[in-house]
Amino acid sequence: MIAGSRRRWALIVHGGAKPMEPGEEQPNREGILAALAAGRAVLEKGGTAIDACEAAIRTLEDLPIFNAGTGSALNAAGGIEMCAGLMDGRDRQVGSVAAIRNVAHPVSVAKRLLPEKEIVLVGDGAALFAREHGFEYVPDAALRTEKMVLEHEHDTVGAVALDQSGNFAAGTSTGGLSGSRVGRIGDSPLPGSGLYADNEVGAVSFSGDGESIARLVLASQVMATIAKDGPEESIRKAVRQLPPLGGDGGGIAIDRRGNIGWHHNSPAFVVAFASSDAPEPKAYLSKEEERRV
Repeated sequence: MIAGSRRRWALIVHGGAKPMEPGEEQPNREGILAALAAGRAVLEKGGTAIDACEAAIRTLEDLPIFNAGTGSALNAAGGIEMCAGLMDGRDRQVGSVAAIRNVAHPVSVAKRLLPEKEIVLVGDGAALFAREHGFEYVPDAALRTEKMVLEHEHDTVGAVALDQSGNFAAGTSTGGLSGSRVGRIGDSPLPGSGLYADNEVGAVSFSGDGESIARLVLASQVMATIAKDGPEESIRKAVRQLPPLGGDGGGIAIDRRGNIGWHHNSPAFVVAFASSDAPEPKAYLSKEEERRV
């Protein structure tokens, strides 16, 4: 256990590194605060970091303003393929599903995979696993929204948590990239790219251009530097590598001391955070907005 961490908790959630259209500000802000509240309720009752991440991300998957679960992007065939991942810092167990179809909460399927030998299941295999473990079949029509039919945007939602026992977790969920090839998988479900958690170091979750984040294994980079640089500076150094590869993005992290950090170079990056040391919820649509406050 982290020294002095008992009865301390911290949580940060994000709703994606993305462009934002006029009129979307309030739904994004309200949604990210709802996700924070869901995860916080778990942590304040002494629940685990994994359960807190799941609760926060499930909330975002239910809200069509975010590209995860309901409201997921449409691929080139007009279908919906989703990815999600969870990592437990206690034992570095990973559960990830990729290009999964016809489930409402991919993050919960990923969580159910945590105790299994396999760490990533894809496509039909992921869907079969979901059915075998009681997850309801949800038709594409129930997940599709007019917003995603009309718009070409991408983003990933995620959460990072520290619980009262000193345990870390990180999670992601995404509806993918609009118009992408069938079967496309980005960074989101890949440990070391889109997420990572280790009780000895901290935890991180990314959003943005999935191919670029995966090529750079950004989560691994942050985990290697977070103890020295702190979470915010580590993420800043990571995301500044994205433009030369033609992408942008953002990340959230908590270090071993419980410090929260986030940064992005995308037009907007929706985040909310709180901790036992600073319990007043904070929500921002960008770093620029935070600086103005």
